[in-house]
Amino acid sequence: MSELQTVSLDAATSSDALLLSNLLELYIHDLSDVFPAIELGPEGRFGYPKLPLYWSERDRRFAFIIRCGGRVAGFVLATRGSPAAEDPGVLDIAEFFVLRGYRRSDVGRRAAFLLWSGLPGTWMVRVSEGNRGALAFWGGVIAEFTKGAATESTRPGQPNAWRVFSFESTPGRVTV
Repeated sequence: MSELQTVSLDAATSSDALLLSNLLELYIHDLSDVFPAIELGPEGRFGYPKLPLYWSERDRRFAFIIRCGGRVAGFVLATRGSPAAEDPGVLDIAEFFVLRGYRRSDVGRRAAFLLWSGLPGTWMVRVSEGNRGALAFWGGVIAEFTKGAATESTRPGQPNAWRVFSFESTPGRVTV
């Protein structure tokens, strides 16, 4: 990827459901290395039953397509309300995926910054302790975005504990 290519975070609509469903298959396949309980369904797909909720609960579920130079590079699913918080107003990254060809090229960092700047509020990012690559990515990106102002905690989980990053985001905080 050329350093000059623009990264955008485009709000997904129900017409993007097939695209997101296909990208979710790649994402869940990647996660099956971290979560051995993930199993392929009888039709050869993992599935993501919550995807339709992103079109019916638009006030609390937010779907985005990550693009780089106009091409699809991944997706973000975010929610208002987090399994790691009692406050229903907390924003949470439910799923975040960058295609392998765009990894380690700043696309994920720029997409995360766009997300947090576009949806200001209190954020939580949950990462399995077993997902070493994701821990390194999120730890660095969140520290950079917050200038070290995020807090970290650990929550029990199976098969691994969860690292939970919490921080505040304000509108227009960062340009990428």
